[in-house]
Amino acid sequence: MASQWHSLISQKVFLAKTLISQRDRADTLPAQEALWQGAVELSLRARALVLIMITRFYQDKQSEPQNLEALRALFGDEAAEIGELEALAASGSNWWIYLSQLERYQTRPPAAKKTVSDENIIAVAADTGPDRTSEALSQALTDLKHFIDALEERHSEW
Repeated sequence: MASQWHSLISQKVFLAKTLISQRDRADTLPAQEALWQGAVELSLRARALVLIMITRFYQDKQSEPQNLEALRALFGDEAAEIGELEALAASGSNWWIYLSQLERYQTRPPAAKKTVSDENIIAVAADTGPDRTSEALSQALTDLKHFIDALEERHSEW
């Protein structure tokens, strides 16, 4: 049963990577942005499905946790994968964190830009958001795929 979820996540990753490769060849900015946002949405869906895949590994055929806290509420310390995902969420830079950043960036309107004049010029670091390059998203998807492949292999041995 869980291998069906592995296949579904793999499909989302493949489709997102396909959109990313198309983005670099798109001839207009709106087309590039549409392809980017589509790839991000598929990536976020794949990440959400990882949580469901884990619940299926532990024979829960009904629950569909929406976040790590909900997954922990279901299994506590029973599922080693929860600890792995929590370690990813607590570390500095990885596919889980990157997709969380993209989710925050994509689900909020852009910050209002302040006008600049001689009276209000102050050097500050601006929040530029997550890396929106095709390479960064592609690498995150590759890392996500390695993660689910390792999970699938580990659980298929049982």
